[in-house]
Amino acid sequence: MTRVTGHFGEWFQGRTGPDGPVVLVTMTCDALGVNAKRLSDGAFSVDGSAGLDGAVAAKFFAALGVPLPTGRFDVSSDALPGSGVGVSTASLLALAAAAGVKATPADLAAAALAAEKAVDPLMLAAPDCCLWASREACVVRETAVLPVFEVVAGFWGAPERTDAADDRFPDVADLAADWDAARGDPLALARIASISADRTTALRGPCDDPTSELAIGLAALGHARAHTGSARALLFNVDAVPPGAEGAMQSAGYADVFRFRTGGV
Repeated sequence: MTRVTGHFGEWFQGRTGPDGPVVLVTMTCDALGVNAKRLSDGAFSVDGSAGLDGAVAAKFFAALGVPLPTGRFDVSSDALPGSGVGVSTASLLALAAAAGVKATPADLAAAALAAEKAVDPLMLAAPDCCLWASREACVVRETAVLPVFEVVAGFWGAPERTDAADDRFPDVADLAADWDAARGDPLALARIASISADRTTALRGPCDDPTSELAIGLAALGHARAHTGSARALLFNVDAVPPGAEGAMQSAGYADVFRFRTGGV
């Protein structure tokens, strides 16, 4: 069995100017991921909770320039597709590994783009250390290593699968510029994440999202979200989560509340 860890939404995501590409800095999360394994011989097929479509998988292998593998594969995820945790990209990467495919990160990114038209940077060694153009599947520029944050996380609302044709995102050119200046400053980085999350919520909804108010009430450094998807995150310094934070999220209606750490090397 092979496993590819996902992410948990983004620190920020949007367009770099009115006509600019959609860019993001992903939030790594090793607590969630996708597992893939080959179950049997025979014709190629894909099953499992990740919801990976066999036709999409076939496009991915064709774009990699390798034969379609034989056998029945199970590709299962720890979260629902559309949660904003990278299930689609992680599924393709895990399937490729389970099929024994050897490819460079650049080739995997290009093949995933050909198959799905929108890609998370999960094939990179440090996915959160770059500004990533998700509809072009390339690194715009490298960014600094993040400090370690403790995250209280959950899911708000219904899953929302990414639509690669959807570019209705706020302008984040200012946040992308501020990101580099904020390196090493947890409060400044969390503030950028909060601004990006609030801009997206104002533009895309849901209008009843309580994450911003909850972050204030729990004295979090800030909050983040999947800019498409239901993942929501409250950001804290390490060992600074107040007692009852998980219970407060559960009481507010968040599903599957858990805690993880992100950032660092």
